[in-house]
Amino acid sequence: MQKIGIGLIGTGFMGKSHARAWRAAATLSGDIQPVLISVADIDAAAAESAAQQFGFMRWTQRWQDLIDDPDIDVISITSPNRFHAEQALAAIAAGKHVHCEKPLAPDSETAERMRLAAEKAGVFTQVGFNYIKNPLLKLARQMIANGDLGEITGFRGIHAEDFMADPAIPWSWRLDPAGGAGAVADLGSHILGMARFLLGPVSEVFADLDTVIKARPESAGSRVLKPVEVDDIARLTLRFARGCGGHIEANWVATGHKMQLGFEVTGTQGALSFNQERFNEIQYFRYDGTSGLNGFKTLVAGPEHAPYGLFCPAPGHQLGFNDLKTIEMLEFIQSIQRGDTQGPDFKEAVEIQRLVDAAVRSSAERNWIAL
Repeated sequence: MQKIGIGLIGTGFMGKSHARAWRAAATLSGDIQPVLISVADIDAAAAESAAQQFGFMRWTQRWQDLIDDPDIDVISITSPNRFHAEQALAAIAAGKHVHCEKPLAPDSETAERMRLAAEKAGVFTQVGFNYIKNPLLKLARQMIANGDLGEITGFRGIHAEDFMADPAIPWSWRLDPAGGAGAVADLGSHILGMARFLLGPVSEVFADLDTVIKARPESAGSRVLKPVEVDDIARLTLRFARGCGGHIEANWVATGHKMQLGFEVTGTQGALSFNQERFNEIQYFRYDGTSGLNGFKTLVAGPEHAPYGLFCPAPGHQLGFNDLKTIEMLEFIQSIQRGDTQGPDFKEAVEIQRLVDAAVRSSAERNWIAL
């Protein structure tokens, strides 16, 4: 069995999710097996704890140690956004494959530089848009491509959560403009990526970005307020290259919502509706001409929707968030093994970042932006 060494940067929520996913992928990956070599975090106690919890062979406070480690083949980056470019470019220069959380970079120019470096070095890349790894999202994409909805006439998408809704939540890396835009990058990149995954390229964007909470405590409990320079809510109107239009909202102050990531796709012969809070099912409508019996039906995830069957042989038993991350890592391993990209890779992340940049520019100029 071929071994592939994994180095993880960051031990927060997403770092732990990566560690779990790499461990789980090792049981599903056939003749190529990820091995947890080392984990890095500036907090020594956090790094040591993660190494013990997940079974890394060693730990360090310096992410550069992972770059220099000859046993590591893949660098998994879960650090704050503003560090992504430096860490990814160093890994690429060392000839290592890179998995990086989204958004890839603070702007599309930096993201493009990262893409070109990876392409020149011949390494494989992946970016953490894990929600499109859902087997039912792959089904939806295939149904749209097959014409099951007829000609597509519209898209409505939203990613809304309330983790920044309380004005007392202190200023943090999420609000650092050096890391890029706010909700439109953090949450909007997910629904923009999902829209592209389902319907293809976006040709034009008109956006309105709004900062609802103008200042936040400098630190927890502080009376000193620090201005907020990124958006809390982004509202986008889109034109897709295929000809239809759409609307998207990204909102991290949406009181009461924990994970409202969803969409509706309408067509001349049918429609699909999805909500991440019930991501093991999707609603499908197709008018059959029967008066009084006209409505959506629920399609439930099961082993016929690959790779659900790798996790459970019975339909309706539910995948979870960490299973999506496992699928993400598994497909990345397969890409490296087979020499083909399953994505979303740095190239796709650049396109998504271009949409984010266009939304920021559109809001500033109060104008449509062509891609």
